[in-house]
Amino acid sequence: MRRSIVPPYLLARIARADAFGMERAAAAARRSLLADPPLREERDERMREAAENTGGDQRSGARNGLLAPRTAAGSPAAASAPAVQRTVFDAAGTETLPGRVVRREGDPAAADIAVNEAYDGLGATHALLWEAFGRDSVDGRGLALNATVHYGDDYDNAFWDGERMVFGDGDGEVFGRFTASPSVIGHELAHGVTQYTAGLVYQGQSGALNESFSDVIGALVEQHRLGQSAEEASWLIGEGLFTAAVEGRALRSMLEPGTAYDDDVLGKDPQPASMDHYVDTADDNGGVHLNSGIPNRAFALAATELGGPAWERAGRVWYDAVAGQLASTADFATFAAATVTASGARFGAESAETAAIVRAWRTVGVRSDEPAPG
Repeated sequence: MRRSIVPPYLLARIARADAFGMERAAAAARRSLLADPPLREERDERMREAAENTGGDQRSGARNGLLAPRTAAGSPAAASAPAVQRTVFDAAGTETLPGRVVRREGDPAAADIAVNEAYDGLGATHALLWEAFGRDSVDGRGLALNATVHYGDDYDNAFWDGERMVFGDGDGEVFGRFTASPSVIGHELAHGVTQYTAGLVYQGQSGALNESFSDVIGALVEQHRLGQSAEEASWLIGEGLFTAAVEGRALRSMLEPGTAYDDDVLGKDPQPASMDHYVDTADDNGGVHLNSGIPNRAFALAATELGGPAWERAGRVWYDAVAGQLASTADFATFAAATVTASGARFGAESAETAAIVRAWRTVGVRSDEPAPG
């Protein structure tokens, strides 16, 4: 199964880029398409094994009482922050993992920008998970964060394999290095969070929710790192990945799905912004990268209506829903109801937070069972 940041339909477009004089990009995309399926199968097996080793309960963060003490403002007490443990490896253009150790926790910056970007992105994700949600790493138990850079030959993707982040360098014609975007790093590590919480099945609407939650965390990692409010944020996933030759801002736009790119080679961003344009397809595991635009927009709408740091209110609710009793096969309507319930539990059923979340789900055409307060 494919759970990498670049969806297969986009790689398929790039695989035909030699018609536009981009032979290197086309060849790289074809290699990536061929390489990804066995990688994903290997990763899924490791993820299943990791889940079994938790003792049958994947919800190791909120449910097992691993949240940190909270201050009056609702954030974990800073004095109790756990230490992050990062190690960055270099595959040196091979597909052998993990590669050679090039930077460990506490080491000074390396001469290699990709190494430093990976190291910083791992730290930024760990900081968001702890400071916003009281979660100690992706598993809630202090899992060490490892990353491998310079994977493969012009590899056009990045992925989480159940043990580490893996980054390609891109083909240089369509994509640059995949360590350049903090939202990509946050996105892929969030697949680990989902692995240890709801375990959302990677198919159809539950798979789109899996992808969407990763986009939510990816966006929040970037915003938290920059100290941005919801109103200031770009809400772009993968900003900075495209080269200057591409007519596009990013892989996806959470606030405006379907507008991230419009390019001769890539085509137009196909993500739907509401259920009116839901894509019913057997490709891409039932459209997991496509239809994730619908819950993505719901989150961005709720967060921007509420204003301020998105991780403090809308982000907190989304995390509570995923780390709670959510079924692994949840569809959009089930998840919408879970966020309304989580908001009511945290902020009150008649709160501005709950009202904004209900309105957001209604705007994208996913109906909540509860009326909007006020």
